[in-house]
Amino acid sequence: MDNKLLELLVCPVTKGPLDYHRDTQELISRSARLAYPIRDGIPVLLENEARPLTDAELES
Repeated sequence: MDNKLLELLVCPVTKGPLDYHRDTQELISRSARLAYPIRDGIPVLLENEARPLTDAELES
């Protein structure tokens, strides 16, 4: 994921920052408690495509 692109992207729900997780190929919104998938190098920033994060995932 390109760092400049990551700086421009925000969570569509909270408009807050996103963290990139290389292992899971997801963009994480801690404030919304959602993980947005990256498919074929393209972030899918749709709330209905995101998966909810568990408390354990948020702490790590």
